[in-house]
Amino acid sequence: MWTLALWVFPLLCKLSLAALPTKPENISCILYFDKNMTCTWRPEKETNDTSYTVTMICYYSKKSCTAKATEASIWFRSPSAYVTPPDDCTVEVEAQNRDGKVKSDITYWELTSIVKTEPPIILSVNPISNKMFQIQWKPHEDIYVFDLMCTLRFRTVNSSHWMEVNFKDHGRVYNLTGLQAFTEYVLALRFRFSESRYWSKWSKEATRMTMEEVPQVLDLWRILEPADVNGDRKVLLLWKKARGAPVLERTLGYNIQYSAENSTILTEINNITTQQYELLLMNQTHHVSVTSFNSLGKSQEAVLRIPDVREESFQCIEGMQAHIAEPLLVVDWQSSIPEVDTWVVEWLPETAGSKLPALSWESVSQVTNWTIEQDKLKPFTCYNISVYPVLGHRVGEPYSIQAYAKEKAPSKGPVTGVENIGLKTATITWKEIPKDIRNGFINNYTIFYQAEGGKEFSKTVNSHALQYDLESLTRRTYYSVWVMASTRAGGANGKKINFKTQSISVFEVVLLISLVGGGLLLLSIRMVTWGLRKPNRLTRLCCPDVPNPAESSLATWLGDDFKKSNMKETENSGNTEDRVVKPCPVPADLIDKLVVNFGNFLEIVSTEEAGKGQESILGGEANEYVTSPSRPDCPPGKSFKKPSVLSEVASEDSHSQCLGMAEEAYSEFDKQPPSSCQSPGLEPPCEQQTQNPYLKNSVTTREFLVHESIPEHSKREI
Repeated sequence: MWTLALWVFPLLCKLSLAALPTKPENISCILYFDKNMTCTWRPEKETNDTSYTVTMICYYSKKSCTAKATEASIWFRSPSAYVTPPDDCTVEVEAQNRDGKVKSDITYWELTSIVKTEPPIILSVNPISNKMFQIQWKPHEDIYVFDLMCTLRFRTVNSSHWMEVNFKDHGRVYNLTGLQAFTEYVLALRFRFSESRYWSKWSKEATRMTMEEVPQVLDLWRILEPADVNGDRKVLLLWKKARGAPVLERTLGYNIQYSAENSTILTEINNITTQQYELLLMNQTHHVSVTSFNSLGKSQEAVLRIPDVREESFQCIEGMQAHIAEPLLVVDWQSSIPEVDTWVVEWLPETAGSKLPALSWESVSQVTNWTIEQDKLKPFTCYNISVYPVLGHRVGEPYSIQAYAKEKAPSKGPVTGVENIGLKTATITWKEIPKDIRNGFINNYTIFYQAEGGKEFSKTVNSHALQYDLESLTRRTYYSVWVMASTRAGGANGKKINFKTQSISVFEVVLLISLVGGGLLLLSIRMVTWGLRKPNRLTRLCCPDVPNPAESSLATWLGDDFKKSNMKETENSGNTEDRVVKPCPVPADLIDKLVVNFGNFLEIVSTEEAGKGQESILGGEANEYVTSPSRPDCPPGKSFKKPSVLSEVASEDSHSQCLGMAEEAYSEFDKQPPSSCQSPGLEPPCEQQTQNPYLKNSVTTREFLVHESIPEHSKREI
């Protein structure tokens, strides 16, 4: 039992690991007439070693054929012995590898439906007339009994557009009509069995030219120049072959005839070889005709009416648009007069101005649109396109637009500037880009602006705007701004410029000045009002009192001798030139007795003022303090209630003598200016100078020591 199991197990494993080939499907066959039959199927490639066996059986001829292949295609050699249309065949494909075999489904084929021939041979192309060719041809194989379907294609030499004509074979000859006279054509031919699905390839191309004929009527146009003072003007006549005329049409020359309207005088100009001529016409309506001629005759007349200078042209074009329809530029317009069916289109590059060599024109009929290939126009160039309506022999008012055949981004961006910079606003201005570098129509402008270290913002305006007001900016901040001009094909940025918003506005400055000025004005008004109410205070504030040395309290202290001395000085003040200062002996202790004790004086004054607050009486204690004439702070007639302690006691005689000497020395000292005298009695007398009354008050407080035993009357005299 175990022996049987060990023997069966490897067999089962082998069967489970077997990989049969993929079943062939999508079988396709082509019968190359009088050559071979080729069949293909899927899958095209197997992963393991697979071989194929193809069996073909023909029912009518009762023949069969078997062929082997290692790839997913096979062709039968020399099939003419057993495969010839018309016949029906079956094809079966068997795939085999080391693990087994797989057969495809049986396919059925009608040989007439899968037959394919070689390209035909064009024997001749003969021009029968100026509009017809006769083409003779034959198949590459010997085919006699089958109906054939043919296709003939043709085009002019200068065109890439093919036109096709289908026909059934009738004796291997075909007449091609509807051609243009004196035009070169290129022709090619192909055919197939009428029931076959496969066309032959195109035959070798043949080139021929149709016969010549009388030239066709010309297209005639004019350019009117302004009239001179006499009403005469120059008229430039332009003509060319009509649209659709033979390209190779030969012309020997042109004839021109013109005459004034309602006149029998006819002027003729013959044998012109150029396609333009300039006429000088008087101020009246003229009729002009141009004809072309060759060896066969002359064309019909092309007639044009030249209106009077004062004649008004009619208008009928209501609107016009231009758009791109690859590979054409299309111009459409709307007419208000249905009777107008002829139009003349002019186009001129804007950079050329009005130069005649750059002007192009064309006549169209029966349509209200005009097309031109983009390659015939300069790219990135603006064209002025004008359409003239023609009704009979009358030419109406033109309608003009501008158009580009191709556009791209401008070569440069706009020049940008900044104006009216405020706290939070600024006006961005820019200039139009010159037309020669626009490369298209400007659709819009985009303003980009960015604060220093901030986020970038943008605003877009239409193509008519040349400035934009930025708002909601930040005070006292640097900004960068630039403008981009955009066409339909792209945009170009202008140069970046920088500006800074203001820190304070004019309004704020005016407001601040107004507030300060108003405050000062109110203060001045209040001061004037206060001065008018209290004039004495205002007078004292503006003009303070200057103390008079003659009214100093020193006069009260020294008595009548001081007054007399002052009077004597006053009397002698008129004659200062003869006055000589005489030296006076001074006691040795005078300077010590005239010691200035300004600090003690202030202390005593403040003490007595606080303690008593009444008028002081001359006399009092043993010591007395006298205020210097230079200090008007203590009014005369007041004394101190509590004099300072006596610091030195002297006899009455010595005191009287000292007072006399002090009075005389004070008088002499007062006469000398302080700038020239250093010490009274010690230096030679100074030269006489103009006295300054204020120098008399420059002496500080002096302390005089009075003995307690001095009589009361002596104190009062002092």
